[in-house]
Amino acid sequence: MAGEDAVEAAFRAHWGRVLATLVGIFRDLELAEEVAQDAFVVAAERWPREGEPANPVAWLVTVARNRGIDRIRRRAALDDRTRAIAAELARGDRRPPAEPTTFRDERLELVLTCCHPALSRAAQVALTLRTLGGLSTEEIARAFLTPVDTMSKRLTRAKHKIRAAGIPFAVPDDHQLPDRLAAVLAVVYLIFNQGWGDGRPDLAAEAIRLGRALVELMPDEPEALGLLALMLLDDARRDARQSDGVLVPLDEQDRSRWDDRQLREGRDLLERAVVRPDPGPYVVQAAIADLHLRRPRDWVQIEALYAVLSRLTGSPVVELNRAVAVAELDGPEAALAVVDTLALDGYRYYHSTRAELLRRAGRTECAAAAYARAVELAETGPERLLLARRLAELQPDRVRSR
Repeated sequence: MAGEDAVEAAFRAHWGRVLATLVGIFRDLELAEEVAQDAFVVAAERWPREGEPANPVAWLVTVARNRGIDRIRRRAALDDRTRAIAAELARGDRRPPAEPTTFRDERLELVLTCCHPALSRAAQVALTLRTLGGLSTEEIARAFLTPVDTMSKRLTRAKHKIRAAGIPFAVPDDHQLPDRLAAVLAVVYLIFNQGWGDGRPDLAAEAIRLGRALVELMPDEPEALGLLALMLLDDARRDARQSDGVLVPLDEQDRSRWDDRQLREGRDLLERAVVRPDPGPYVVQAAIADLHLRRPRDWVQIEALYAVLSRLTGSPVVELNRAVAVAELDGPEAALAVVDTLALDGYRYYHSTRAELLRRAGRTECAAAAYARAVELAETGPERLLLARRLAELQPDRVRSR
């Protein structure tokens, strides 16, 4: 059992690096994935008997590399490129067998390949979770409420597109890197928000793990630091976000249930990010998240940072959040003047925010209508129950007459 646990832990910890190294060797994502899986199967057979090797990554890559050489040799029809790779690997294989102790970490190349702009965002998310996170097709499909067959086809199409389009397994040129990095960060944050919003701590944990990998690979990139800080600060409140199946607003949460270790780590990362030049949207969002967790809350600074974030992103959702700070500084009517200019009718938080502002302004009937619309749009049970409670508080007579 201990050996099986070691293999499972190695899979979670090392899958991304093992796969990235193999893609770097074979330049073929599908082959690399197949032989990586083979290597972990061999590990599951041997490690319980023989013990975990001193360098599990090197062991796994060596086993997978040899399996890959065998597969290439067995192919009946090899194109010139594959023949060249096979010959090169075969020449290296003639040397006395020795287990390498280190391999170049090629995870950055892999995640940038997964988030190539030629792929759809859905494909980018699926490939990132599969290749860097090591999630199975079934796990990814379940996380995004997609049929397994659909997700399997999506992954297959994405891999084929990488091959057919000749998408390089490499860090792009300097002028292309900012856009590609932005796509990577957006994918990781999307994964986190899917887990955070749907009450899926496992999915949120995967995003944090991917965020840690990005920081490890790019320790001086402020946006990678900012994103990981933001996710840790939010996730630190996970255990306090619900009570008896109902969503608990931030101000009503039991702070003793917050994860102090994650809060400290998030704030340390934020400190590292803010001292670097040109902080981007994730650094600003992390700073806002940190301010929201402090007492007393500095609404002047929060509003100012939301204004900065609004200029950076041009997002009406950011303006909606800024309006909450405006309400604290200038009152609910001033905030409503901001909110009522936003074209966000299909956004559930627009209606719940507007409902609360209307309630505070004493406009009860309008607040009830806004809460009712928010209940219609709510996507999770805990959120729906909270909003229904707020609506019931505004309509006690109607509730008692039922």
